[in-house]
Amino acid sequence: MNLRGLVSVSGKPGLYKLLAQNKSGFVLESLDAQKLKLVVNMSTAKLASLEDITVFGDDEDLRLMDIFENMKNAPSIPDAKEDGKKLRDFFREVAPGHDEERVYASDMKKIINWFNIIKELPLFTEEAPEPLDAATQAENAKRHEQAAVEERAKPVSKATGKGSTRLPRKAS
Repeated sequence: MNLRGLVSVSGKPGLYKLLAQNKSGFVLESLDAQKLKLVVNMSTAKLASLEDITVFGDDEDLRLMDIFENMKNAPSIPDAKEDGKKLRDFFREVAPGHDEERVYASDMKKIINWFNIIKELPLFTEEAPEPLDAATQAENAKRHEQAAVEERAKPVSKATGKGSTRLPRKAS
């Protein structure tokens, strides 16, 4: 299961695919049938990558991806609108060892809704890409930092306010 690039946005229902990043935020596309595109501001919205989400566990936190794998193999998935007891019984099967005091019915409903959204997507059956090793992450960060330094070093045209390598003509 490949959850890379799928995010949840605080205050917005559903799931989104991360398309790009610009100076002010992220460009996202909804995973529903409407495929709405929106830009969320980094300073006001909180994004949570499904790849990084965990659920409280008794001993250690449970990865959302592992819960989704167990849900994929479950004989039936209850409707998210079921009562809390049925959802709790289901979660005991698919997320054994979850902390029953800190995982609320609303959390279980959200996870079931997310599962129902992504189960139809092609990435649901894809293998997850290997995580980047520390050396590759450091190399990517260095490359991004170098590009930012080069961008700041470009001369700025007084006429347009944009970076320019051409000098203005002298009047003769």
